[in-house]
Amino acid sequence: MKIINALRQSVYGWIMILRNEAGWQARFRFTRAGLVTALVLFYLFAFLAVVLGSLNYGVPTLGELTATLVFQSLFLAAPLIGIYGTRYALRQRDPVLPLLVPSIYALTFYVGLGALLSLTIGFLLPLFWLAMAYMLFRLGRLAGGWSIGVSIAFAVLTVLLLAGTPIALYIMPAPVPAA
Repeated sequence: MKIINALRQSVYGWIMILRNEAGWQARFRFTRAGLVTALVLFYLFAFLAVVLGSLNYGVPTLGELTATLVFQSLFLAAPLIGIYGTRYALRQRDPVLPLLVPSIYALTFYVGLGALLSLTIGFLLPLFWLAMAYMLFRLGRLAGGWSIGVSIAFAVLTVLLLAGTPIALYIMPAPVPAA
């Protein structure tokens, strides 16, 4: 039940972030345990997205399930690159967890809702990416204390990484044509 409460609190926290309300930090736990809880929820939703996506194709084998969850793990690199890249450019030394924990919950929503959208009304995915960019912009403003321009750059970089990861992984194994 604690994990369901953590998910509920993260939804409330994100609503507070989007509304620019004070006290949103109380909805998240910025500790290692809070980070682990966010990661467990991310992998739970990634697993559910795989199950939902496999309804049309049949039950995946253990190897296919593992490969898909490893692929889903690559989405975690997007906020890490965005957060650490922005902090490096600004030469910031503030704690990372106030940015990282809410962004992992945002990825949890991204994986869960993205799977539902892609199976039902896939043409809305670009609007979902815009919503993710706005969420990350608000996170940069509140948790990072960044300016509008820096927050926009952080949000755009992270969403481009989120949207581009599947495309890049799809193209990578393609053979190079002979010259």
